[in-house]
Amino acid sequence: VGTGVGGNCTGCVICSEENGCSTCQQRLFLFIRREGIRQYGKCVHDCPSGYFGVRGQEVNRCKKCGATCESCFSQDFCIQCKRRFYLYKGKCLPTCPLGTTAQPSTRECQAEECEPGPWGSWSRCMHNGKTCGSAWGLETRVREASRAGNRSEEAVPCRVLSESRKCPLQRPCPAG
Repeated sequence: VGTGVGGNCTGCVICSEENGCSTCQQRLFLFIRREGIRQYGKCVHDCPSGYFGVRGQEVNRCKKCGATCESCFSQDFCIQCKRRFYLYKGKCLPTCPLGTTAQPSTRECQAEECEPGPWGSWSRCMHNGKTCGSAWGLETRVREASRAGNRSEEAVPCRVLSESRKCPLQRPCPAG
């Protein structure tokens, strides 16, 4: 067993001068660092930032997080995002979705506190733009939500909720 580049073969089962570790002791992860066309293996207890550990039958490896991830739990689940991206449900997005606000200090999308107001009145019962001529139509009502606490100028407005229901129409339209 050689000492490897930089003399670090700690935790290695197989180690070479040129490439470092190629096989690690159980429970350790093989982290492969690339330098130009060369690659060098090192056995680590925890994968470095920007990588996540994958346990396998033969070998445990450190794999790179997605391109927008600073650190991650798996390839599909980020914990922290790189600059100019915001964390939302394990994904790093360039902008936060509707109903959330970007928090630059934590690089996360935070849910906005919206309080639903009372339901408005039902609209007229209609089918294809008419209030008659069919057995059934549809009527709709809306409920606006307002932001709890202070409202910033750049805040995304709260979502407007609406609901519809079936309603009876006058089948024949009145003559006239």
